[in-house]
Amino acid sequence: MRNLDFSSWQTMLSTLFGLAVITLIGVGVRLIAMQTIQQRRERENRQINERLRTLIAAYKTLGGSFTGNLEVDPTHLRDLRHAHERAAAAGQVLPMPAEGSGADRSRRVRDAVEAALSDIILLGTGEQMRLAAIAASELAAGRPTHTADLVVSLRTFIRQVLDLDAVPSDVSIPRQGPTRPSGTRGKGDAGGKDNAGRGGGKAGGGIGGGMGGGISLDDAHDPHR
Repeated sequence: MRNLDFSSWQTMLSTLFGLAVITLIGVGVRLIAMQTIQQRRERENRQINERLRTLIAAYKTLGGSFTGNLEVDPTHLRDLRHAHERAAAAGQVLPMPAEGSGADRSRRVRDAVEAALSDIILLGTGEQMRLAAIAASELAAGRPTHTADLVVSLRTFIRQVLDLDAVPSDVSIPRQGPTRPSGTRGKGDAGGKDNAGRGGGKAGGGIGGGMGGGISLDDAHDPHR
């Protein structure tokens, strides 16, 4: 400020113009820096949210059951076909599991668990990656797999990221296993019910009264939600 010259209008205007230019440059640099920092924070927040969303979906897939059989059956359809081929060679006949049967549900559970393990290996912490790799190795080796330890690690990590209280020590949580897929109704069953409903409607028309029937919709479970 000591070098400013206000002895004349010309020098005062030039001095003020220089000050304005320096101020604009400083404000511009600051705005650029703030915008860069804000964009970086937004990108990091998107990455954190996407990672958290994926791990929560994996937690729901791997730990959605508390009762029943909590292990993952590693049997593939090709194993069943090989067993049927061996049985056919021995003169035996084994029925292939139909869609919606227990074996089919087990395969769908295994497929969902494999996808969740793949997501955890990609986005999980070091401990979660190790546990997911062990589970994936057991599935690849054809051994029944449990996911309870991995579910506990996911639950602890998710609660920490969301800034939630830790699970109280006096709370006993049962071992958790993969979510069992909800039962789906086949087209044949739906068609049979539709035909029966039409027949009932015709009969009701002869009597002179009609009855409305409600359709029950089952909630479909998505394992990567």
